[in-house]
Amino acid sequence: MPRSCRTPGGHRIGLPMYTVAALYHFTRFDDPAALRAPLLSACEGAGLCGTLLLAREGINGTIAGKRDGVESVLAHIRALPGCAGLEWKESTARDRPFGRMKVRLKREIVTMGQPDVDPRAAVGHYVEPRDWNALIAAPDVAVIDTRNAYEVAIGSFEGAIDPGTDSFRDFPAWWEANRHRFHNKRIAMFCTGGIRCEKSTNYLLGQGVEEVFHLKGGILSYLEQVPEPDSLWRGACFVFDGRVSVEHGLREGPHVLCHACRRPLAPADLERPDYEEGARCHHCADEYSEAQRARFRERHRQVRLAEARGTAHLGRAGRHTQQG
Repeated sequence: MPRSCRTPGGHRIGLPMYTVAALYHFTRFDDPAALRAPLLSACEGAGLCGTLLLAREGINGTIAGKRDGVESVLAHIRALPGCAGLEWKESTARDRPFGRMKVRLKREIVTMGQPDVDPRAAVGHYVEPRDWNALIAAPDVAVIDTRNAYEVAIGSFEGAIDPGTDSFRDFPAWWEANRHRFHNKRIAMFCTGGIRCEKSTNYLLGQGVEEVFHLKGGILSYLEQVPEPDSLWRGACFVFDGRVSVEHGLREGPHVLCHACRRPLAPADLERPDYEEGARCHHCADEYSEAQRARFRERHRQVRLAEARGTAHLGRAGRHTQQG
């Protein structure tokens, strides 16, 4: 497939080439290992790329490819135990958003490390995107972004609280240290696609918080459904694939990844003196040894050689675990 190019502002141009489906579903899989091989075979047979996570609590991930291939795999997933009600969020990508197809077994489909948390038992009140602005504007509502710090750095809702966490596993400790700030407050939570809020709202209910709300379908649904002039979203939304970010209307954003530290970079960040493509950025300039930098440069050289041959290189795969 031909590669797309970018405008001076960093946006890709050209016709969409890939259908992207982001999905999760909490259900009980007694033997997720038995589901892995047939699911991987269905994905590979359909020519898809992406990452799917299987655990006893359900499935999470993103797949991409031709529309008919994506639809065939979604049908396969809906036929899994308890998955008939599967929902997903669909968008497009002009470049191949993943290096290859992976189906992985995990303890959790999004890692919180709280064994008593079970979204199938109870979650917060779902709020439709069209009703979200009114909720978060209420003076008795505290709005909490449950995503990681590197995600929040490129965009969030106006006035939202950033816990500054490095991973979702850190959220319970942050809540314990900060719960006193939210006395007599209703709590509204959001994340990329909704899965982290399923767990975090269940966690808060278990902690005795009485009124907990979360954005149905996450930021992705909000950016898709709420007109930009009416939006309270500021910036771009990080996504866990090669697009790096999306903006209103789920159009691809201008960000790229630093292929050393895997943090998102805006076009202006590429002009900073600390930036070296494939090896360093201003975020990680002091984080790695020279030996590590040498490995990053060699990996980048191999990626460029693969691109010149018209093939994918696995070195472009992200380190971030699929979330949502």
